[in-house]
Amino acid sequence: MAEIADPENTIVMELKTGRVVIELLPNVAPRHAERMKELARAGKYDNVIFHRVIEGFMAQSGDVEHGNAEQNFNLRRAGTGGSDLPDLPAEFSQIPHDRGTLGAARTADPNSANSQFFINFADNHFLNGQYTVYGRVIEGMEHVDAIARGEPPVNPDRIISMRVAADLDG
Repeated sequence: MAEIADPENTIVMELKTGRVVIELLPNVAPRHAERMKELARAGKYDNVIFHRVIEGFMAQSGDVEHGNAEQNFNLRRAGTGGSDLPDLPAEFSQIPHDRGTLGAARTADPNSANSQFFINFADNHFLNGQYTVYGRVIEGMEHVDAIARGEPPVNPDRIISMRVAADLDG
């Protein structure tokens, strides 16, 4: 596993193809980093689908309200919800949306991010200053690259589990 400098601010996400390690950036976007840790610790991201995956752009997940439904009807609704926690204010920074960065998904309202996130497949600098960057993949980007494409994918991939590294044994 990648060297984890700060286990309290590192997320370990298990996908069907392997482990993805995400370094959170609490000094850049403290509220977003804290929200991801809170939801991960509550198990809210477990079994949630990647509902919007666009080749050459990004993979989006984190709809803890609709994203773990089995019915096709609810797959169509995935991406429309968040969590039962309040929306977060934007925490824009100078960190660019490079390949492997974690961004906060939101509506047209910059202060509407909640639980959904995306991981950039490529450098998407047109997003700079418009979406909060609050983490980056430090291991396992090949597993992110393997996520099934579609909006939603016909057979969407899921987050098997998402945990804070500090909470894992060994």
